[in-house]
Amino acid sequence: MKDNKFERYDFKTFILEAVKDLGFYEPTEIQERLFPTVLKGESAIGQSQTGTGKTHAYILPILQKVDFEKQEVQAVITAPTRELATQIYHEILKVTKHCQEGQEISARCYVGGTDKQRSIEKLKTQPQVVVGTPGRINDLIKEQALFVHTANMLVVDEADLMLDMGFIEDVDQIAARMPEKLQMLIFSATIPEKLKPFLKKYMENPKYIQIEPEQVTAAKIEHWIMPSRHRNKVNLVHDALTLFNPYLAIVFANTKKMADEVADSLIKKGLKVGRIHGDLNPRERKKMMKQIKDLEFQYIVATDLAARGIDIQGISHVINYELPSDLDFYIHRVGRTARAGNSGIALTIYDTPDEDALNRLDKMGIEFRHVDLQKGEWADLGKRNKRKSRQKQTDEIDKQAQSMIQKPKKVKPGYKKKMQTEIESFKKRQKRLQRKK
Repeated sequence: MKDNKFERYDFKTFILEAVKDLGFYEPTEIQERLFPTVLKGESAIGQSQTGTGKTHAYILPILQKVDFEKQEVQAVITAPTRELATQIYHEILKVTKHCQEGQEISARCYVGGTDKQRSIEKLKTQPQVVVGTPGRINDLIKEQALFVHTANMLVVDEADLMLDMGFIEDVDQIAARMPEKLQMLIFSATIPEKLKPFLKKYMENPKYIQIEPEQVTAAKIEHWIMPSRHRNKVNLVHDALTLFNPYLAIVFANTKKMADEVADSLIKKGLKVGRIHGDLNPRERKKMMKQIKDLEFQYIVATDLAARGIDIQGISHVINYELPSDLDFYIHRVGRTARAGNSGIALTIYDTPDEDALNRLDKMGIEFRHVDLQKGEWADLGKRNKRKSRQKQTDEIDKQAQSMIQKPKKVKPGYKKKMQTEIESFKKRQKRLQRKK
């Protein structure tokens, strides 16, 4: 039996039991750096790669600090999407189920698309931990059903996405109803300029924790790229999926409309395909997430909403039907696979206009395998820009030849022809050397 390194944080018995039950033995880097800060009641801003154990970095110390004897709201956790909020809530339940009898901690999840009136009726007893989307939490506060003035801990998860989706105003209104001495924990992949006024308003000298990834993406992801070459992209996706025969694959498109088109085309070709995007109503989304969890689908088509925070277990392959305009989303997309030490393949189908984006990903340290589908099998195409590098080498040799073969001081008849012969001879020798290398 391994020594459990969570024991050094003096966590309560129920938390240590939950940690063992979850199979955690050693805190991740963000957990090691965040636990003491949260336990001391200090505010913090955390930036870390997806899949680094961020959720438990704040869940465990928050639950440690909750006083089970006070039946009032003590912590509020906000997330930009219903799926992410529900996921955080379920992670909390996995810990609180280990509470001793008579010392239970109550947690509730409030998201849009659920029966608000029913939530209000159940709030006669206030939960100790509130999780949810900012809009719904704010609604319940305005209805004077949820009382957050007693809570001194506020978590804002995926803050940059909150900003993009226009929820920061709701978070601001929630924070304004909470005590002046407020411990705020902000988690964000990036810290955009537009987010800074909000942080300044509520946070004085927060601890800044940035976990630099050892690699831009997980170690066991293979990054493949395939040229579309004016072929039908849906056919390419279909052929790639059937050849991969994945445990579970997710295909990313940039818009809801494109996601629907791709999903419908793949269904027509006989694949059983699930879909996740913002146009599904709450009931459809909940049903879809349950079907995915129950492995009813081998293939999912999604927009970037699904790339942030949603933890779908067992994704072995990711296909980018198109590259996202914001390349950070490439990292989030491929981060759905190769989690918890597993391996995975991320395939991107690219067109000529994508060359610049691929060059930028190259510079970020992502190494691509250049492939194509030929006669129902994967074929290696070698380096993507080998034509460019060949041209570059030729240009270099030309320059070298011009500088090496000098015009003679005393010019004799036919010198130009002789110089040209020497230059050509030099270039041939250099090219032979390059080929040998």
